[in-house]
Amino acid sequence: MTDHAISDSAFAAFLKQGQLQGSRCAACDAVFVPPRGMCPQCHKADMQWTPMSGTGRLLAFTCIAIGPPWMAARGYDREHPYCSAVIELDEGPRVVARIEGVDTNRPENIRIGMQLVLHQDANAAGDDAPACPIFTPSLYSAD
Repeated sequence: MTDHAISDSAFAAFLKQGQLQGSRCAACDAVFVPPRGMCPQCHKADMQWTPMSGTGRLLAFTCIAIGPPWMAARGYDREHPYCSAVIELDEGPRVVARIEGVDTNRPENIRIGMQLVLHQDANAAGDDAPACPIFTPSLYSAD
């Protein structure tokens, strides 16, 4: 798919371009997001980049009011918490991501199972914060 070596920095570069990429093991076909340089299932190192659709469903979440300094610098605090979640991608892997477009002051309104989509513009932020996929609720969610 790409000439980039499997690495965290390449994963972050793809996110900044609005692409969610995983790695696929050529030996056993297992897929991982974030990508891994070696397959933890069969222990082979023949990993290849594989594009993800950027869609999935919410499995678990928490709203965080006291976060790391880079989140505080973005305006998140006790009055403006952010949502961190586990999302099962349509391709199968699970990824930890941030969710925007939900009311974090009313977490009872955030629904497990809701459909989510990668929010491309938000991942293009040019700061020094760690790479983190950002998702938003899908306009076509069946909830």
